[in-house]
Amino acid sequence: MKKGMHLEKVNIAQKFSLFSNYWEPKVVGELNKQYVKLAKLKGEFVWYQHENEDELFMVIKGKLTIKLREKDICLAEGEFFIIPRGVEHMPVAEEEVHVLMFEPQCTVNTGNTESEKTIDLLEKI
Repeated sequence: MKKGMHLEKVNIAQKFSLFSNYWEPKVVGELNKQYVKLAKLKGEFVWYQHENEDELFMVIKGKLTIKLREKDICLAEGEFFIIPRGVEHMPVAEEEVHVLMFEPQCTVNTGNTESEKTIDLLEKI
């Protein structure tokens, strides 16, 4: 085993209990140059796209709508949706929703759109 490697399970509910801010993803794991992120969402985000990365949203708790220019994708608990690179989208959560995301480490949460919701440095919990 590599020095400094942590072999611990992650309890998703416990990790969600550690933060309350909306639209601020937290890193809870890393694999193959990807981050495993958790976020609490409520309200509308911004329209954005990722030029070079696909994005996976999995709903852990609540309901999430992913608005695409041509249609809306509604996700319930236990469902996920992969947004292909280059596809413009906007997540919307009428009530608080908890999501798990897999993204390359270089992925910026607002993709090609700079806004007040852009987070440059992700917190690891």
